[in-house]
This record gives sequence, structure tokens and C-alpha cells, in this order.
Amino acid sequence: MDGRAGALAEELRVYQMTLLQEGLRNLLDEDKFVDCILKVGDKDLPCHRLVLAACSPHFRAMFLSNEVSDEGEQPAAQRKGKKENLDVQVPKEVVLDDVDPTIMEDILRYLYTSEIDITDDNVQGIFSVANIFQIPSIFTVCVSYLQRRLGLGNCLSVFRLGLLLDCPRLAVVARDYIAERFSAVAKDPDFLELAPHELIAIISANGLNVEREEEVFETVLSWAKADREARMNSLPDVFDCIRFRLMSIEFFRDKVEKNEFVKADPQLQKNLQLVKDAFDGKIPDANKDAGSAKDSKSKDVESDVEQEMPLLPSILNDNRRFGMFNKELILLVNDEAAVAYDPLGNECFLAAISAQQVPKNHSCIVTRENQVFVAGGLHHNEENKDNPYQSYFLQFDHLECEWIGMPPMPSARCLFSLGEAENSIYSIGGQELTGNTTLDSVLCYDRKSFKWGESDPLPYKVYGHSVVSHKGLVYVLGGKTPEKKCLNKMLVYNPKKFEWKELPPMNVARSLCGATVHKNKIWVVAGVVDNGLTASVEMYDIASNKWEIAVEFPQERSSINLVSSNGVMYAIGGFAMVKNEKEEFEPREINDVWKLQISAALAQCSLPTFQLFINSSTSSSAGISYAITVCTLLGQKQAHHTIPYHTQILPACK
Repeated sequence: MDGRAGALAEELRVYQMTLLQEGLRNLLDEDKFVDCILKVGDKDLPCHRLVLAACSPHFRAMFLSNEVSDEGEQPAAQRKGKKENLDVQVPKEVVLDDVDPTIMEDILRYLYTSEIDITDDNVQGIFSVANIFQIPSIFTVCVSYLQRRLGLGNCLSVFRLGLLLDCPRLAVVARDYIAERFSAVAKDPDFLELAPHELIAIISANGLNVEREEEVFETVLSWAKADREARMNSLPDVFDCIRFRLMSIEFFRDKVEKNEFVKADPQLQKNLQLVKDAFDGKIPDANKDAGSAKDSKSKDVESDVEQEMPLLPSILNDNRRFGMFNKELILLVNDEAAVAYDPLGNECFLAAISAQQVPKNHSCIVTRENQVFVAGGLHHNEENKDNPYQSYFLQFDHLECEWIGMPPMPSARCLFSLGEAENSIYSIGGQELTGNTTLDSVLCYDRKSFKWGESDPLPYKVYGHSVVSHKGLVYVLGGKTPEKKCLNKMLVYNPKKFEWKELPPMNVARSLCGATVHKNKIWVVAGVVDNGLTASVEMYDIASNKWEIAVEFPQERSSINLVSSNGVMYAIGGFAMVKNEKEEFEPREINDVWKLQISAALAQCSLPTFQLFINSSTSSSAGISYAITVCTLLGQKQAHHTIPYHTQILPACK
């Protein structure tokens, strides 16, 4: 059959199916040949048994068994001479208990029209009913809908629904989604409600996106503490899925062996003795019976290839998780794109195209859980007369390589800074976009409830300041007063005590300076002073509560970005006063990278050649190419290079 003949056959098939479906729908609308009434709650739903039987194995079996039963009760002579008259046949009533009438009505309409309105509110109900009555087409539609709508707010319920309805396709997709975002999902209160077999299916996955196995152990402890009595008996099976050999020996001895659950359970102690022996180099002989309790309890969710025999006890599993293969990258973000730079491998990667999502003049932050957020920026919406200025709030999805819109900041502001502690992100101080009013207010975003609120205000109004976060505390450094005077003040906020505290001031009053925590010291580099720019550098020793003067940066700059990565501190970009062709000084954006040497001298860092292609609908060219000069610099200043994106630098984005 050639292509044209095949297309014609397909066209005829679709045409015939359409005619058949429209004919059945017309018969239902005209109440013709109706031989069945579905009694669902307070509703009577007329239909045709033939349609139900054709679409549902459940109804087909029901009607066939009823026919056999009815014929068996009649005399043979009556069955032989019986004359069918469908027009006068009394419709058979079928009572459906424990089914929502509205959902059943939607499903029945779908059988006749192929149309169904699935929403977040009704998808689980439709999914369950379709599963009960074995209607595969609706089942597939619901699975596809849930896969498309999968998110942090519903991934656990979708995963549990997939297990409950024995739908591996849905359960595996949801499980993988949870594994990829394990740190965030584990904070959801619903995570503590997981059944043991559901938890096992998640934490046994190789694709778990965690950097340290200690995080898995601590998550299991939180789950166990939520219902101690009911879950004690399940802990040996759950512990079998924790890869203790990936932990540090110190953590295992101090946190695992001394844990209250371990001390109270002889079976746990016996199992963990195998791990203890393995740390000492004593690996038991593999045997064919060793396996994991998860194998019989995860309901076939794990899709990995069956391991070859023989096997070690599952508690000795030392295969690294997906997240343990990550590397530290420096993320550079502006309104065009996000680029990740690997300073150790000397490589650059395109992380995402901003596509007008990321505004200019924004603030960035990366949390301890490695979540990247962009806040604020300048967006002017001329169509919104009441509130033309908007402050966006975006989160970077490193798996999909795109920016996700989050609840926007309650008020538009600029020249503020972001900090984080516990599960909150703080937008501190700044200026209003209209009126240039300097603020002392602090907005707080709860990452659990996804809501903004007010936090404790600053002791004074400030803008253009720097903020760093360290060990649950938020530090505010420098900035300017409403009178545009630079400050040397330093504050620390303790969210547990709900209080701001003033710390020893900096030696130099400055604003728009670079700041980061490097080796337990807060470094402050360059910035704006009352009479111009500065290249001065100082560092605050958190332990001794004292400031020290450090070596100056090679050039006076403002808005420089600092980042500490892999034990090295980098200084990137900023603005400097540079001579133009007329030998006059003018502000210019600088795109170079420097690193702090062991000798405490700053030396420029080299980058490789890098090209970025961006499709453009406004240009005839295929894209835009950016090249980065490669040079080797050891302790002395060399010819500088440029990088394509530099507006904000974020540490430890992995």
C-alpha cells in the first residue's frame, strides 16, 4: 500500500469512527434504543449497554454475566422462541455506589463525545472512577494530565495515587520528580505522612538528588519521629535503603550509632554492625539471599535493571546518588541569559535563556539547598495605570533550565539585597521605585507556604547595602542613608530571636560593595565612598568579632561581585572610572574575573574560549557569538578578558 492509499484508508477510518460516534450520541440525545439506566446517587443517567461494554471491560463482564444468569432462569422453550424488541425493552438499572454523580456524568459524556473537562479539582476523582470501571482511554488522559501538571505542591499526592491505582507509569514519573527535588519535597508536611513502602520507593532511588547521604538519614529520622510507635517496626527496612557507607565515619559514629532509634532496636544495631565492619575493611561474603526489603515493598516502582547475583546486603550499598556527581559552578545572570562557569574545569555552560523573564537591576540569591532566586528589578507595565512598576520573583529550575514565576514581591523596590535563613528569604531595605523613598522594611518569603509577609524592620533606613547569610544569620553591611551618606555600620539578624543586633563597624564607610563569606570570614571589597570609588578590602572575623584590613583590589570599583567556590574567592565584574578617547574619565562596565591567591594577592583568573548562539527573530544572522580570551595568569596582572554575562554572581550553584 503506497502513501496515498494509506492516507485515504486512514481518512476513511476516522470518518467512519466520527459518524459512528455522532450516531450513538444522537441516539442518546433522542432517547432511542436506551437499554440501561445508571443510578448514581440522586441521578439517573440513561445510556446504551453496547457503548458501556465496548469501552469498559468492567461493564462488559457485568452485562455478559447478567445475560447468562437471566437466560439460565428462563425455560428453554421461552429462550428459543424469544423475539427481541429493543424499542419496547425495559431499560436495565445499574446501581453504582460510592461514585460521584458529576464525575460519572462527565465520564459518560466522554464515551459518547470524546470530550472531557479535566481540572486540578476533578482529575483524581475521574482517575479513580476510570480505574474502577477499567476505561483505559480516560485513564491515559488523566495520567498525561497529571504528568503535565506535576509540581512541588502535588508530586507526593500524584506519587501516592500512582501506587494506589497500580499505575507504574505515573508512579515512576512522580517518584523521579521527587528524587530530583528531594531537598525541597522533604520539607513538605505531606512527606511525613508517607507510608513505609512509599518512603522506601523514594529513598532507594539512585536518582536521588542529594549531595550528602547524611541528608537522607536526617530526613528518615524526621519521618520516624512523626509517628514513633507506628514506624519503629518499619525502620530496619527503611534503614536498608540508606547508603551509610557514603557517610563520613565521624557522622556515622556520632549521629547514627548514638541515635535513639538505633539504641532502642537490636535489629538496627545488628544491621549497622555490618556497616561498621565495612568501614574497618571487613566486607562479608556476598550471598544469593541478600537483598533489600524495598524490593518487595516498592511495588515495582524501581525501574533499574535487576542486579547480578551474588549480592551484598543492601545496607552496604555504596553506589553514589545522582546529586553526588554535581560540581560547584558560578552562575552569572542578566536579562539575556544565565551562564554557568566551572572555575576548576575552566569551562562555561549555557544554563538558560532569559527570554525577557529576568528583569534588569535585579537581586539574586542561592540558598543552602541550592535553590536560585531572582527578585526585584525594573519592569514598567504601561497598561497597568494603578501599579506600572512591578517587582518579579523567579526561581531557577536547573532540571528544565528555565525560570519559574513565583509569587511577586508585595511592593516594587530597587537597591535592596537578599538574605536567607531557615526556610525564609529576606528582601532587606532598598528604595521604592516611585519617589525614591528609602526603606527600613524587610519582606519575608516563606519557601514552605510560598507566601510573602513582613519581618522585623531594620533599625535604620538604608539602600545600596550588601547582605550575606551564614549559619542561620543574616548580615547587613554598609549602604547609604536617605541623605546619600555612606555607612560603615554592620548588622546581624537572628530569625530565631526576631531581633537585629549591631556589630563592630567597618573601617571604611561604603555602599555597592562586594561581600561574601570565605573561610568563616566576611570579606568586603571595593565599593562607593562619599568622594567616589574605593579599592579597599577588609574582612570580618566572625569568631573574634573583629575587622582586619586586607590587600587592596587592583582597581577602584563599585557593584563588584564576590563568590567563594571550592575554597577560592573570586571577584567578578563591576563598574570603574575609565578614560575615554578624550582622556576623560567615565563610568564603564567591567567584565573581568579575579581570584584571591593564597598569598592574599588578587590575580586575574583565566577563562576559556566560549561561544553562545542565541536565535534572533530580529536579525538575519543565525545568532550572536561571544568569545572569551584564554590566558594563563600566575600571581601577576595580565591582559584582561571579557565574559558575556556578569550582572549578578551566585555562589555554589550546582
